[in-house]
Amino acid sequence: MIRKTRLFTPGPTPLLPAAQFAMAAADIHHRTPEFRALYQKVLAQLKVFVGTQNDVLLLACSGTGAMEASVSNLTSPGDRVLVLTAGKFGERWVDLVKAFGCQADVVEAPYGQTFQLAAIKAALKPDTKAIYLQASETSTATNHDVQAVARLRDEVAPEAILVVDGITGLGTTHFDVDGWGIDILIGGSQKAVMIPPGLAYLSVSEKAWKAMDASKNPRYYFDLRKERKNAVKGESAYTPSVALIAGLGAALDYIAGQAGGDLEKGRIALVNNAITNAAATRAGLVALGFKLFSPDSPSAAATAVAVPEGLDSSDVVKALKSRFAAVIANGQGSMKGQIFRVAHLGFFDYLDTVALLAAMEHIAKDVLKLPVEYGTAVAAAQKVYAEAAKA
Repeated sequence: MIRKTRLFTPGPTPLLPAAQFAMAAADIHHRTPEFRALYQKVLAQLKVFVGTQNDVLLLACSGTGAMEASVSNLTSPGDRVLVLTAGKFGERWVDLVKAFGCQADVVEAPYGQTFQLAAIKAALKPDTKAIYLQASETSTATNHDVQAVARLRDEVAPEAILVVDGITGLGTTHFDVDGWGIDILIGGSQKAVMIPPGLAYLSVSEKAWKAMDASKNPRYYFDLRKERKNAVKGESAYTPSVALIAGLGAALDYIAGQAGGDLEKGRIALVNNAITNAAATRAGLVALGFKLFSPDSPSAAATAVAVPEGLDSSDVVKALKSRFAAVIANGQGSMKGQIFRVAHLGFFDYLDTVALLAAMEHIAKDVLKLPVEYGTAVAAAQKVYAEAAKA
């Protein structure tokens, strides 16, 4: 049998062909009018994609680089900050703020769960300088209520800077960035915008810019003020990733093209696509007898599934790859072997979802020895899709 490799991982995600072509043709120097025009166009498109009137910057790094920048640029040693953690990427926030000498108040939730708002309110202090959290905790496929956190910030510590890791949240979650008062929102290129790893982007509010003037932490490459100054001229502070920026422009054009050239509507359609595919996937896997790892607050970026007791999720990951060349993600850290994760963000459509669920029927029956009837998962997904298509 011929096998076609299909990525179902929450990053890197499948590449958009048009973006690949644009990257291959990006043979231009970055200090030229041609690149400046491209750079300014992409920055303007990113504002629409993020959904903000704030500045949006591009950095040649992974999303973690933008996370670090949002700590080093906004804090000073000894500053009190609040970190919300419920997975591996929340734990990364804890490590970052401690690396820059901040005094961290930490609110934790168990893996697969979201936060109790009362616990957040109790941890917030009038002198809290910044709040750090994920919109979508990718390691557990759990969604967090950013709007509710923003309301608590406004009530208890209105001067605090709200920093949101939206690396898998952007393109899968509806945000009102300016309305909610999100001061920093971070995205990554290898997620919903369908290009390879290597770029991070982030929106920055005026409140955050003012806070940077008081920050005493060191920064050089990740000095966001340098990037802002250079972006006005259509340049980056240091050598940009020219090919990736060309690919990003093509991807944003594609998203706009899905809605007749309207990028804002295209963004909404992309989010709704992820929401529908996530719901269809959850329905299909539950119909096969699996248990969702985050049933109460599931992310639309990915679905995390617990394997039955006594089984190893690594067997599911390996079997899907060896039999069908379908690549899903195992659990991370302590979750390895306990859960597997299937992505929905970016260049995925309904037929990809059906294909994955059909393959999962074989794996559940042949590898996990579950009592499966062929068509069970696919039928459950079809019902979800049919209802969504009526809306």
